Amino acid sequence: MPQISVDKVDNPSSDLDQVFAIRRAVFVVEQACPPELEWEFEDESTHFLAKVDGVPAGAARWRRTDKGYKLERFAVLQHYRGLGVGQELVKTVLAHLPADASYIYLHAQIQAMGLYDKFGFVAEGPQFEEAGIQHFKMVLKR
Repeated sequence: MPQISVDKVDNPSSDLDQVFAIRRAVFVVEQACPPELEWEFEDESTHFLAKVDGVPAGAARWRRTDKGYKLERFAVLQHYRGLGVGQELVKTVLAHLPADASYIYLHAQIQAMGLYDKFGFVAEGPQFEEAGIQHFKMVLKR
């Protein structure tokens, strides 16, 4: 089994470059998201980098919004999908939220809803398009 690790980005100069490279590969190149929609709220977000056997493989972040805490930008490089990287990212991001985080939500791409469902997220409201991709808002129910 591969060794999967997920860490909060504490060294922005090198780790954040790796996070952005993963997001560029997944969202901009693979999913054709407009680059101007991909990079926003970076300074106010807490970023995470996943590695498989020490090699950068996935990324995610959370940020505080006027509604609560939003989990965002979950991305796993194609070569590393199916190994549990996404699950480790969700688990680690949730564990790093502030203790007072009461309203936790995300915008899930339809094909990723099953992943978030495993952690207690529930779809709320209608399906919508974001960056040309269909999503549902999902809220954590504890």
